[in-house]
Amino acid sequence: MLGSFIIIYLTVTLLIGFWVSRRVKNSSDFILAGRKLPLLINTFALFALWFGSETIFGASSEFLKNGFLGVIEDPFGGALCLLLYALILARPLYRRNMLTLGDLFRDAYGSGIEKVASFFMIITFIGYIAAQLVALGILMNVVFNTTLSSGILASAVIVGMYTLSGGMWAVSITDFLQSIIIIVGLLWVFFSITDEGSLIPTVLANAPPGQFDLIPKLNPRNLLDYISAFMVLGLGSLPSQDIFQRFNAAQSEKYAVWSGYLGAALYLIIAMVPLFIALSIKTIYPESSISDSQKVIPQIIMEHASLPVQALLFGALISAIFSTCSGAVLAPSSLLAENIIKPLLHRHLTEKHFLWILRLSVFIMTVLAVIMALNRTNIYELVAESSILGLVSILVPMGVAVFGKKFSRTGALLSMILGFISWYTSKHIFSIDFPPHLIGLAFSILGMSIGHISDLKFKINRK
Repeated sequence: MLGSFIIIYLTVTLLIGFWVSRRVKNSSDFILAGRKLPLLINTFALFALWFGSETIFGASSEFLKNGFLGVIEDPFGGALCLLLYALILARPLYRRNMLTLGDLFRDAYGSGIEKVASFFMIITFIGYIAAQLVALGILMNVVFNTTLSSGILASAVIVGMYTLSGGMWAVSITDFLQSIIIIVGLLWVFFSITDEGSLIPTVLANAPPGQFDLIPKLNPRNLLDYISAFMVLGLGSLPSQDIFQRFNAAQSEKYAVWSGYLGAALYLIIAMVPLFIALSIKTIYPESSISDSQKVIPQIIMEHASLPVQALLFGALISAIFSTCSGAVLAPSSLLAENIIKPLLHRHLTEKHFLWILRLSVFIMTVLAVIMALNRTNIYELVAESSILGLVSILVPMGVAVFGKKFSRTGALLSMILGFISWYTSKHIFSIDFPPHLIGLAFSILGMSIGHISDLKFKINRK
């Protein structure tokens, strides 16, 4: 019965994607929904940006282990990112009327840097999409008893098909409908698990010491780790094509800004629900011995909840993850088509031909994400590394491109390369006991400074 519900739900999702594909007439429709999204739909699109596997599976698992201090990165850092983008970046980037962030790098630094920056932005998404596919594979495993690999492959086909057909229109409309299911479903499950709220005092009373602490014990290392956790998603996702597309799909500059504020508030509030569902399950069913804490919520619901509650939970889970995954697939596909493939063709493309390239790019990105998902299955780590790549390689040159008056190609290139190499070597080769992404960010700033000074000296010498 539950499996039949899930199949019907997935079929409806695909049909919506095919239906809204009629709105896609050109590349702007496919990438930015023609910049026609009203405030309400754009708010839910931003809410759905991260409300996926890392929030429901990854963050709830970390919350059980380490309390609020274990999930500073997400959801708290995610809400911070939306807030900062609305405050600082939404207006100047909306006014530029670009299709991708790669266009920003082309305008500021030239076509060569455009391709390098686009490549770095694309690789930040592969792990992120893989995380969503792993989560969907877990759901398929729980509901249909498939292998994790089969669930990942089936989910990739579904996500790829409706994203490929309807682009940003399909992503936004399904985000809106799915977000309603997410909110209703998770709240219903929470009140069902806690006996209409009557067990909430028991859950709170039995929570481990420090479960709800928001500030760590104040010493230099704790404070450093705390700030760096906020920075992973809070700053690392600012230079993201995904967030850029969703803000720039709004009907107006004003709607773009306000959808960011509202989306941040909605995300932070609703993200608390799966955390408290996991804590309630741990308190009410202490005899549970599920080895993988990422499976706590779906497994306990399958064992103890009624069919209507199961249907709502899995409907909400699938809604959340598909919403996030579809947008995550579209973003790097847009960069691949607009900023790498299109310039390499060296000729003018009709809108019809460019739409075919965009859809081919969706297929390519889906395949790459599937390969990673089949080889790595820790959701929280996949998401964190994706954001870190943006922080250490893209944030600094993007900030200069948006707010600077003089642009250094050498500086942008050194910033991206030094930031990435220093982060990678610090984390994976030398295992330095210091947040590697802060090292990467510092070297990214250093690279931009060196390049700027070098270009300035070169110009002076030429004179």
